[in-house]
Amino acid sequence: RGALRSGMSLTAEVNVHARESTERNHTATHLLHAALRDVLGNHVKQAGSLVSTGRLRFDFFHFSSLTTKEIQSIENLVNDEILKNTKIKTEIRSTEEAISSGAMALFGEKYGDQARVVSVPPFSLELCGGTHVKATGDIGLFAIRSEGSASSGVRRIEATTGLGTAASFRQQRSQLLHLSKTLKTTPEEVLEKVTVLQEDYQCLTR
Repeated sequence: RGALRSGMSLTAEVNVHARESTERNHTATHLLHAALRDVLGNHVKQAGSLVSTGRLRFDFFHFSSLTTKEIQSIENLVNDEILKNTKIKTEIRSTEEAISSGAMALFGEKYGDQARVVSVPPFSLELCGGTHVKATGDIGLFAIRSEGSASSGVRRIEATTGLGTAASFRQQRSQLLHLSKTLKTTPEEVLEKVTVLQEDYQCLTR
Protein backbone atom coordinates (compact mmCIF):
# COMPACT_ATOMS: atom_id res chain seq x y z
CA ARG A 1 0.00 0.00 0.00
CA GLY A 2 1.07 3.58 -0.55
CA ALA A 3 3.63 4.98 -2.95
CA LEU A 4 7.41 4.75 -3.25
CA ARG A 5 9.43 7.93 -2.90
CA SER A 6 13.08 8.66 -3.49
CA GLY A 7 15.09 8.14 -0.30
CA MET A 8 12.45 5.96 1.35
CA SER A 9 13.74 3.14 3.58
CA LEU A 10 12.20 -0.29 3.00
CA THR A 11 12.28 -3.54 4.94
CA ALA A 12 11.79 -6.90 3.21
CA GLU A 13 10.67 -9.98 5.11
CA VAL A 14 10.91 -13.56 3.86
CA ASN A 15 8.23 -16.09 4.85
CA VAL A 16 10.50 -18.66 6.50
CA HIS A 17 8.05 -21.58 6.18
CA ALA A 18 7.51 -20.92 2.47
CA ARG A 19 11.23 -20.43 1.82
CA GLU A 20 12.23 -23.66 3.58
CA SER A 21 9.55 -25.67 1.75
CA THR A 22 10.72 -24.21 -1.57
CA GLU A 23 14.33 -25.02 -0.72
CA ARG A 24 13.46 -28.65 0.01
CA ASN A 25 11.61 -29.02 -3.29
CA HIS A 26 14.30 -27.24 -5.27
CA THR A 27 17.21 -29.31 -4.01
CA ALA A 28 15.07 -32.42 -4.56
CA THR A 29 14.74 -31.53 -8.26
CA HIS A 30 18.53 -31.61 -8.55
CA LEU A 31 18.64 -35.04 -6.91
CA LEU A 32 15.76 -36.21 -9.11
CA HIS A 33 17.55 -35.04 -12.26
CA ALA A 34 20.69 -36.97 -11.30
CA ALA A 35 18.67 -40.08 -10.36
CA LEU A 36 16.80 -40.01 -13.69
CA ARG A 37 20.09 -39.94 -15.60
CA ASP A 38 21.46 -42.75 -13.45
CA VAL A 39 18.42 -45.02 -14.00
CA LEU A 40 17.34 -44.07 -17.53
CA GLY A 41 20.55 -42.88 -19.18
CA ASN A 42 22.59 -39.76 -19.90
CA HIS A 43 20.21 -38.68 -22.68
CA VAL A 44 17.86 -37.40 -19.94
CA LYS A 45 17.94 -33.61 -19.68
CA GLN A 46 15.70 -31.09 -17.98
CA ALA A 47 12.96 -29.66 -20.21
CA GLY A 48 11.30 -27.52 -17.54
CA SER A 49 10.42 -27.45 -13.86
CA LEU A 50 8.17 -25.93 -11.23
CA VAL A 51 9.25 -25.50 -7.62
CA SER A 52 6.56 -24.37 -5.17
CA THR A 53 6.01 -24.64 -1.44
CA GLY A 54 3.73 -27.68 -1.75
CA ARG A 55 5.25 -29.76 -4.53
CA LEU A 56 7.75 -30.00 -7.36
CA ARG A 57 7.28 -30.73 -11.04
CA PHE A 58 10.10 -31.86 -13.31
CA ASP A 59 9.88 -32.22 -17.10
CA PHE A 60 12.61 -34.15 -18.91
CA PHE A 61 13.44 -35.45 -22.35
CA HIS A 62 12.79 -39.21 -22.59
CA PHE A 63 11.29 -41.49 -25.24
CA SER A 64 8.89 -43.66 -23.22
CA SER A 65 6.82 -43.88 -20.06
CA LEU A 66 8.57 -45.10 -16.93
CA THR A 67 7.91 -48.54 -15.50
CA THR A 68 6.89 -49.08 -11.89
CA LYS A 69 10.34 -50.55 -11.24
CA GLU A 70 12.10 -47.51 -12.74
CA ILE A 71 10.00 -45.09 -10.69
CA GLN A 72 10.78 -47.04 -7.52
CA SER A 73 14.50 -47.09 -8.34
CA ILE A 74 14.53 -43.33 -8.92
CA GLU A 75 12.64 -42.64 -5.70
CA ASN A 76 15.00 -44.92 -3.76
CA LEU A 77 18.10 -43.22 -5.19
CA VAL A 78 16.85 -39.77 -4.18
CA ASN A 79 15.97 -40.92 -0.66
CA ASP A 80 19.35 -42.65 -0.31
CA GLU A 81 21.05 -39.32 -1.04
CA ILE A 82 18.75 -37.56 1.43
CA LEU A 83 19.65 -40.03 4.18
CA LYS A 84 23.37 -39.39 3.60
CA ASN A 85 22.72 -35.79 4.74
CA THR A 86 25.39 -34.48 2.36
CA LYS A 87 26.21 -30.78 2.71
CA ILE A 88 25.20 -28.68 -0.30
CA LYS A 89 28.15 -26.93 -1.90
CA THR A 90 27.75 -23.64 -3.80
CA GLU A 91 30.49 -21.71 -5.60
CA ILE A 92 30.98 -19.21 -8.40
CA ARG A 93 33.00 -20.71 -11.23
CA SER A 94 33.86 -20.11 -14.84
CA THR A 95 30.83 -21.30 -16.82
CA GLU A 96 32.98 -23.01 -19.42
CA GLU A 97 35.06 -24.77 -16.75
CA ALA A 98 31.95 -25.86 -14.79
CA ILE A 99 30.26 -27.37 -17.86
CA SER A 100 33.52 -29.06 -18.89
CA SER A 101 33.70 -30.67 -15.44
CA GLY A 102 30.22 -32.16 -15.92
CA ALA A 103 27.89 -29.52 -14.49
CA MET A 104 24.38 -29.72 -15.98
CA ALA A 105 23.09 -26.56 -17.66
CA LEU A 106 19.49 -25.75 -18.59
CA PHE A 107 18.60 -26.45 -22.22
CA GLY A 108 18.52 -23.17 -24.18
CA GLU A 109 19.59 -21.05 -21.18
CA LYS A 110 22.17 -18.31 -21.72
CA TYR A 111 24.94 -17.99 -19.13
CA GLY A 112 27.59 -15.35 -18.55
CA ASP A 113 31.31 -15.97 -18.13
CA GLN A 114 30.75 -16.79 -14.46
CA ALA A 115 27.98 -18.96 -13.02
CA ARG A 116 26.82 -20.27 -9.64
CA VAL A 117 27.36 -24.01 -9.31
CA VAL A 118 25.31 -26.06 -6.85
CA SER A 119 26.55 -29.56 -6.06
CA VAL A 120 25.65 -32.53 -3.92
CA PRO A 121 28.99 -34.29 -4.16
CA PRO A 122 29.51 -36.62 -5.82
CA PHE A 123 25.90 -37.23 -6.92
CA SER A 124 24.72 -33.98 -8.54
CA LEU A 125 26.38 -30.96 -10.16
CA GLU A 126 24.33 -28.17 -11.79
CA LEU A 127 24.48 -24.51 -12.75
CA CYS A 128 21.79 -22.87 -10.62
CA GLY A 129 21.02 -19.52 -9.02
CA GLY A 130 18.14 -20.70 -6.83
CA THR A 131 17.67 -21.24 -3.11
CA HIS A 132 18.61 -24.61 -1.59
CA VAL A 133 18.79 -26.48 1.70
CA LYS A 134 22.08 -26.61 3.61
CA ALA A 135 22.23 -30.43 3.58
CA THR A 136 20.23 -33.12 1.81
CA GLY A 137 18.81 -34.42 5.10
CA ASP A 138 16.82 -31.18 5.39
CA ILE A 139 14.64 -32.36 2.47
CA GLY A 140 12.89 -35.08 4.47
CA LEU A 141 11.14 -37.95 2.68
CA PHE A 142 10.84 -37.66 -1.12
CA ALA A 143 7.85 -39.28 -2.85
CA ILE A 144 6.89 -39.42 -6.53
CA ARG A 145 3.16 -38.73 -6.90
CA SER A 146 2.79 -39.16 -10.66
CA GLU A 147 4.63 -39.72 -13.93
CA GLY A 148 3.17 -38.99 -17.35
CA SER A 149 3.52 -37.29 -20.70
CA ALA A 150 4.00 -33.52 -20.83
CA SER A 151 4.38 -33.33 -24.62
CA SER A 152 5.93 -35.34 -27.45
CA GLY A 153 9.25 -36.74 -26.21
CA VAL A 154 8.90 -35.07 -22.81
CA ARG A 155 7.89 -36.84 -19.59
CA ARG A 156 6.69 -35.15 -16.38
CA ILE A 157 7.17 -36.18 -12.77
CA GLU A 158 5.36 -34.57 -9.85
CA ALA A 159 6.64 -35.20 -6.36
CA THR A 160 6.59 -34.00 -2.77
CA THR A 161 9.13 -33.60 0.03
CA GLY A 162 9.09 -32.98 3.75
CA LEU A 163 5.75 -31.83 5.13
CA GLY A 164 4.08 -32.30 1.73
CA THR A 165 5.00 -35.98 1.72
CA ALA A 166 3.90 -36.38 5.34
CA ALA A 167 0.50 -34.82 4.57
CA SER A 168 0.05 -37.08 1.52
CA PHE A 169 0.91 -40.19 3.52
CA ARG A 170 -1.52 -39.22 6.29
CA GLN A 171 -4.29 -38.79 3.72
CA GLN A 172 -3.53 -42.13 2.05
CA ARG A 173 -3.39 -43.90 5.42
CA SER A 174 -6.74 -42.41 6.40
CA GLN A 175 -8.29 -43.55 3.11
CA LEU A 176 -6.82 -47.04 3.51
CA LEU A 177 -8.17 -47.36 7.05
CA HIS A 178 -11.61 -46.19 5.91
CA LEU A 179 -11.57 -48.66 3.01
CA SER A 180 -10.48 -51.55 5.25
CA LYS A 181 -13.32 -50.82 7.70
CA THR A 182 -15.82 -50.66 4.83
CA LEU A 183 -14.62 -54.03 3.54
CA LYS A 184 -14.44 -55.42 7.09
CA THR A 185 -10.82 -56.43 6.81
CA THR A 186 -7.35 -55.21 7.82
CA PRO A 187 -5.28 -52.67 5.82
CA GLU A 188 -2.79 -55.43 5.03
CA GLU A 189 -5.53 -57.60 3.47
CA VAL A 190 -7.42 -54.92 1.51
CA LEU A 191 -5.87 -55.88 -1.84
CA GLU A 192 -6.71 -59.55 -1.34
CA LYS A 193 -10.29 -58.64 -0.33
CA VAL A 194 -10.79 -56.43 -3.39
CA THR A 195 -9.40 -59.15 -5.67
CA VAL A 196 -11.92 -61.66 -4.26
CA LEU A 197 -14.77 -59.18 -4.72
CA GLN A 198 -13.74 -58.54 -8.32
CA GLU A 199 -13.69 -62.27 -9.05
CA ASP A 200 -17.13 -62.68 -7.45
CA TYR A 201 -18.48 -59.78 -9.53
CA GLN A 202 -17.11 -61.26 -12.75
CA CYS A 203 -18.79 -64.60 -11.95
CA LEU A 204 -22.12 -62.87 -11.33
CA THR A 205 -22.00 -60.87 -14.57
CA ARG A 206 -21.07 -63.68 -16.92
